[in-house]
Formats: sequence, structure tokens, C-alpha cells
Amino acid sequence: MAQTKESADYEDAYRAKPEHAAESPCPLTDTLSSSAPPQQRPGHTARSLSPEEMEKLERDQTTVPDFKQQKLEKDAQRNWDLFYKRNSTNFFKDRHWTTREFEELKACRKFDTQKLILLEAGCGVGNCVFPLLEEDLNIFVYACDFSPRAVEFVKQNPLYCADRCEAFQCDLTRDDLLKSVPSQSVNVATLIFVLSAIHPDKMHLAIENLYKVLKPGGIVLFRDYGLYDHAMLRFKSGSKLGENFYVRQDGTRSFFFSKELLADLFVTAGFETSINEYVLRETVNKKEGLCVPRVFLQSKFKKPD
Repeated sequence: MAQTKESADYEDAYRAKPEHAAESPCPLTDTLSSSAPPQQRPGHTARSLSPEEMEKLERDQTTVPDFKQQKLEKDAQRNWDLFYKRNSTNFFKDRHWTTREFEELKACRKFDTQKLILLEAGCGVGNCVFPLLEEDLNIFVYACDFSPRAVEFVKQNPLYCADRCEAFQCDLTRDDLLKSVPSQSVNVATLIFVLSAIHPDKMHLAIENLYKVLKPGGIVLFRDYGLYDHAMLRFKSGSKLGENFYVRQDGTRSFFFSKELLADLFVTAGFETSINEYVLRETVNKKEGLCVPRVFLQSKFKKPD
């Protein structure tokens, strides 16, 4: 049920560590600015696989034994805490691209000085929270994460201010958000590289939890791994947990979404689909002559008025 950001191949594998070498990409540089993932090519379908890639996926049908999968679920929080113990606040880059990519963070206001209430579900160490607080003075952020250690890093950040941000530990699949966030009080909730780390059987619980705290007309901004992303194809035999679901060497897990499955999860929970599309991009290493395809799913879901 790990509910925090990326790991190993985590998003674009910023600052991947040696212990993740088996799964993290080669030292690649984005064809676009690494601090601004927006402006990629949207797509209505996941990318096409080469014959070699299709053969690899068809050949890799053996899944991790049930008893090991149960242990991974039991140790999910511990594995993410260990991740942050190893990497502190140094693994991921701050997401200064978020407001550019998700215009709704500003566009949902009726007037410029209207206070915006945001929930970042799976805040990690604050790589999204603090750029938002710096860029927008009329915003209050509820920030929660599965990892207690990550939450402590948020609170220790010099930019953390209790008047503008409230950070708390939360298992989105088990803990009631209403204990920390008032009912129907949130304008915008973000799920950025979070849902993929939760067991597929429990994803609906996290989405239903968000629904309770959103205002009527409130939105969920979503970005995560898309089906057939390069990271999915890099997993070695013995890493598969289920369909499109894999485990990394450090015990953290990752799911790769089709837009049909994602839409079904949100619509079943009561949301309306506003945007739901694949974002296709390439990362390149000019020195090595490598170019690999990345596939993300970027979506917007609305709670009915």
C-alpha cells in the first residue's frame, strides 16, 4: 500500500542510487528540460511494442509467490521508510513544472486572491508542496504520505509553515482522511506518482477516500506510469506480482496503468472524467546513442457539482 512517489525507475529516475541499478534507467537526459516535463505528445493509445518487447512480456509470466507478496504488502510502509532513510531529501527534483502542467491549480479560482485548498496525497518529502507554496501565496496545502519519515522531512523543511501547510501521516487505503481534512473542503487533490505504488486491489479505497474531502466540483489531478513505459520493460524475470504490477529490488512496487482501467476506477467511485490521456516522451543519452520511450498517464477527474 505504499503511497508515496516513484522509486528506482521512479518517474524519470532522478538521482538513481546503486542499489536500484538493476531496474533504474541508464543515465538518460530528457529531450525536454528535466525540470519541466510538460509539453510532451499526448496520445489516445499506449505506445506500440516491438516484436522483441512483446516476446519479453509474453515470456515473463511467472509471478512472485503468494507468501512473498503478502510480506511485501505487510512491509510496504517499512520499505518506503527505508527508501527515505537511504535517500533523505536528495532523490527527487522539486516539481516546478506542476503549475504549468496542471492549469487548474490556478484556473479553478473565481478571482485571483481566492484561497485555494489543496490536498497532496503522497507528498513524499515535499518536492511538489514547497514549489507550490513559493509560487502561490493564496494556497493552503494538506500534505500526507504513507511514510512517517517522509512526513518528518516535510515538517523539518525551512519552508514549512503551519499557517500554510499541514503535513500528516496517512495510509490512504485504511486511514480516514476526514480525521485530518474537513469534509468537502478541498478544491484540488493531486495524485502524482502515488496510485501506482498501491496494491491494485486497494486502489479504489484511496480514490474513495479522496472523494469524501473534495468539494462538489473539486478535481483530482493525476499523473503516473502508463502501460508499456520503458520502466515496465526493464524489470527482470522474478519481479512480476500480477498483470502490469512489479516489485523493485528495494521492495517498493509499481503498477502501469491503461487509461481504461484508470477511468473505471474513478468513475466507479463517483467521479466524472475530464481528461485522460497518455503522455509520450523520450529520454536520450546522446553519448551512448540511446533513446528510450517513456509513457505516462495524465488525467483530470471531477467530483460532480
